[in-house]
Amino acid sequence: MPAEEWTAAEHVHRYLDRADEYPRRTEGESVLLEHVPHDARRILDLGTGDGRLLAALVDRHEMLGVGLDFSELMLEAAGRRFAGDERVELVKHDLAEPLPALGRFDAVVSSMAIHHLEHERKRSLYSEVFDLLEPGGVFANFEHVASPTPRLHLAFFAAIDEPLEHEDPSDRLIDVESQLRWLRELGFDDVDCYWKWLEMALLIGVKPAKQR
Repeated sequence: MPAEEWTAAEHVHRYLDRADEYPRRTEGESVLLEHVPHDARRILDLGTGDGRLLAALVDRHEMLGVGLDFSELMLEAAGRRFAGDERVELVKHDLAEPLPALGRFDAVVSSMAIHHLEHERKRSLYSEVFDLLEPGGVFANFEHVASPTPRLHLAFFAAIDEPLEHEDPSDRLIDVESQLRWLRELGFDDVDCYWKWLEMALLIGVKPAKQR
């Protein structure tokens, strides 16, 4: 089931007010933008929120975009952002459930969303992403990941100027290495952590152009 706080106006508005201000987030997402193929024509954004990342991709690549989110409040904000923009389709969907039939994509991206899922569902979602990517397609997940020690976890919250009591109760954090291993096991190539700062990491894998 979706985390209740993401259906509460106060929680959603507080997040949106800070979304562009988290230290290094813009830096990490800029690396994501660089690794989406310039000839990509169709892109899927998992947990699109108010569409901030999808907007940057559509403007940069002139592609068609599909944004998924379960929060009505987030989708309303995204709807305002993309009002009149026929390049973007918004779909209400809970990522805890299997992805709907949306066709094939040249790239699948996500920013700070998948970490809310239970670990087993994260891995099964990565498998679904692999299946819907075109050969040569890219999966780029800019994610909140687990710190290796409690001290580094505290350091992250200090660095983003948030008290630990503001930690999102819906977070289900897991380390980078486990997720990279999943991606390799599922058949992705060129799997690596392409950027990292404390608990923010960009994980990328490419679907082989020819199936092995």
